[in-house]
Amino acid sequence: MRGSNIMSTGTRLAGLLLITTSLTFPSVLQAQAAEATQPAEDQLTEDVDGVDPEEEMQQPEISVPGGGIIVTGRRNRDPERNSTQVLNVLTEEDIARTGESDIAGALGRVSGLSVVGDGRVFVRGLGDRYSLALLNGLPLPSPEPLSRVVPLDIFPTNVIASSLVQKTYSANYPGEFGGGVINLTTKAIPTEDFLTISISGGGDTETTFENGLTYFGSDWDSLGFDNGNRDVPSNLQTLFNSGLRANEADPALQEAIAGQLMPLNLVTLQKDNSLRPNFSGSIAGGASFELGDGTYLGLIATASISNELRNRSVISQQGSGDLSQLFFDSTTFITDENTLVNGLIGIGLDFDEHTIRWTNLYIRDTLKTARLEEAFDPFPGATGFDFINQQTAWYERQLMDTQLVGEFDFGAFDLDLRGGYARTDREAPFDTTVSYTRTNLPGSPFGESYVAYFNQLSDAGITTVSFDDLKEENYSAGIDLSYELTDAISVTGGYAFTETTRRSLSREFRPFIQPDTSNPDLGSLDELAAIALGLRRPGDIINAATLAGFDVELTEGAPIPIVDAELTVHAGYGLVRWLPLDTLTIEAGVRYEDGVQTTTPDPTIGVAPGTILNATNIENDYFLPSATITWEAIDNLQLRLSASQTIGRPQFRELVEQVYFDPESNRRFRGNPFLQDSELINLEGRAEYYLGGRNKVSLAGFYKEIDNPIENYLINASGQILTSFANAPSAELYGAELDLAYGIDLYDFGGSFFETKQILVLANYTYTQSSISVADGDIAPVPGNPNQNAANLFDQGAPLVGQSDHVANLSLGLEDTEKVQQFTFLINYASERVTLRGGLLPDVVEDPGLTVDFVARSELKLGGMPLELSFEVRNIFGRDNFEFQELNGNRIEINTFDVGTAVSFGLKANF
Repeated sequence: MRGSNIMSTGTRLAGLLLITTSLTFPSVLQAQAAEATQPAEDQLTEDVDGVDPEEEMQQPEISVPGGGIIVTGRRNRDPERNSTQVLNVLTEEDIARTGESDIAGALGRVSGLSVVGDGRVFVRGLGDRYSLALLNGLPLPSPEPLSRVVPLDIFPTNVIASSLVQKTYSANYPGEFGGGVINLTTKAIPTEDFLTISISGGGDTETTFENGLTYFGSDWDSLGFDNGNRDVPSNLQTLFNSGLRANEADPALQEAIAGQLMPLNLVTLQKDNSLRPNFSGSIAGGASFELGDGTYLGLIATASISNELRNRSVISQQGSGDLSQLFFDSTTFITDENTLVNGLIGIGLDFDEHTIRWTNLYIRDTLKTARLEEAFDPFPGATGFDFINQQTAWYERQLMDTQLVGEFDFGAFDLDLRGGYARTDREAPFDTTVSYTRTNLPGSPFGESYVAYFNQLSDAGITTVSFDDLKEENYSAGIDLSYELTDAISVTGGYAFTETTRRSLSREFRPFIQPDTSNPDLGSLDELAAIALGLRRPGDIINAATLAGFDVELTEGAPIPIVDAELTVHAGYGLVRWLPLDTLTIEAGVRYEDGVQTTTPDPTIGVAPGTILNATNIENDYFLPSATITWEAIDNLQLRLSASQTIGRPQFRELVEQVYFDPESNRRFRGNPFLQDSELINLEGRAEYYLGGRNKVSLAGFYKEIDNPIENYLINASGQILTSFANAPSAELYGAELDLAYGIDLYDFGGSFFETKQILVLANYTYTQSSISVADGDIAPVPGNPNQNAANLFDQGAPLVGQSDHVANLSLGLEDTEKVQQFTFLINYASERVTLRGGLLPDVVEDPGLTVDFVARSELKLGGMPLELSFEVRNIFGRDNFEFQELNGNRIEINTFDVGTAVSFGLKANF
């Protein structure tokens, strides 16, 4: 079996999934879709029931736990309508129609989905904690510590055969299922040999050819790699090896470390008068080889690099309880250089009805950031203090993943075997913040100047240099067996194992210069700081001075330098699928999961004296039932009813009491080791009406009851604003989802131009409401207060973090059915959503609003070579980023900045 890996009718059981493109896209672009069809002898023909062959839908290549099936014994052969679950699938052809270069962008067009920030996909207006990402049915760890789901914009579309989104739970999937699961399937055997090379360039109105900030770093920074300049210095490595904190080390070693902490090439801000455009390039190729007797070997490989510059001028404020008075007001100008390098090698083997795929994925995502903050604190002294803070940092995140999947079809019996290993690393060396303070104190010789203080007074800015190193490894394995007992009854069962371990190191150093009181010329600390490190005027690009040669002591700001974490899950499941009538399908199953999750601070290395080492040990086992009934009430109308129980485990980052800086949200996070699992009850009802062909309209209602939902909340720790996490007592969520897909042929409009044209309309709207419940006596344990009153953190009736009341997508496209040519407007709207619980303060709210994009692509030939041109305009109307707190007409900005409009051009050559 070659090419699309069609699964045999009735034997891919798993109690699940019938995959189809029709949930999302009408039948358009026949010329493109034909490229992936079977040979003529395999084409579908009209069956004995008189079903129109044009309504037959080829099953896309999909790899999920337990496989996928087409229901036999039913009059309607449309595989979408025969699916036992509510799902959306983008095939390779569907993805191409979106004009997107990555999977995240393509998924943003699916009903109920929205893409937030750097490729995180939200399902039904919920945050990414309620999403699950799989690659070929296996767990896909994220290189981002704060993201449960790997950012999906790192996956190029040219290596993905299909992308499935399932919104109702079935027991073949992991129990951590909140809003939905996203399963990506890589290509196994290409239908024909191919080689594509693509390049693109572009920019945005806030960044390209505008002023920006940078620092030297190393010669290889723009390629996403460091040449060794950022390796841990030798003296600092000596401290790490000793197991001591910095202030416990020998004074000579402290001075030696200080001399290596601030190398000028890593901490000196520079001004770039004209930032260059963004660029990207990729190459992908595939070939298949016939080995004889229907056996085919396939090879697919891809490599790509992209480099993007982005300017932001972020407004961040702090206010009083009623927000009527500002406590702190700052504007931070940020220039980020983000480089993404990825590669994939896939080897596939098809023989008889069996497929084996070996997938190897490498992703490296680096962020080089240069920041200059101007801030005002009105409370120190009589006139308040002004600050200029500069930050230079380098964040490198890396994912390596290898998977071996075998899918074996023995007629009535199917066997799937899966195994994988993944490793993620995150390093942030020399993350340096230098703070300059202007005290405005009358009578002070330096009261009107910005001075770099190294006295660590709380009112003055504190200079820090930190080193973070995180390593996570994931082992996973599974076996799924399916058997067709009769034409009407089939069963599936399986076992899955995952083990994830993490070791996180975080060391933050604060240089401290003792004043020399014996020297009458240096009688004040102000004078010492000014003379030693120089003065700068506001608006200057700051040359941070090296500490080498000064009598410097070091203190540490991270009380718990190293934490180990582990999660081990054993799971088994069983599913039965029964067709009592030609128009009725019942699927029921149960999954048993036993999970042990621990976090353990290392007590032997650099722990601050008096620190309480809070550990986590969550040992739970669950029986998680699921059931779905599908009834074809009348021709073209199908009804579904689904119920299930699932769970949500806290992430490692949410449990670990180390402070983590997120450069995207511009906030610091600290975990809570007292978090517990969340438990969910899920209900859904859906009506689907088919309008002919693949055109359809559907309406669904859904309800979720959540015990112990995990929410972000704001804390003030020693004057530093942090985000932490806590379990709310309970919450409920309900909503409705409307989905329309419709294609309109224009051949009757007359003229050769309209003869092959179609209008494609895709529209979906999701309405969601959620509410937290807090009763007297409810507690929300946090570090330092295990009996914390939940009402101090959560308001009765408040919505869940990350949930938008309204999410809508509209795609209007003009497309050619015989060649690659399309012009599409993409309109997305998401209403306000809470991003951070405010506790005793108002919640922090984000307002995504309305964005409009335009995507065009067209084929042409140059010297006989087929080329494809693309043109994109994103955020046409310049919707900005708004994140704020508001109360009684008073408003303060938390993370607000201009976004601008982005334009890009691309060229792809097919050989």
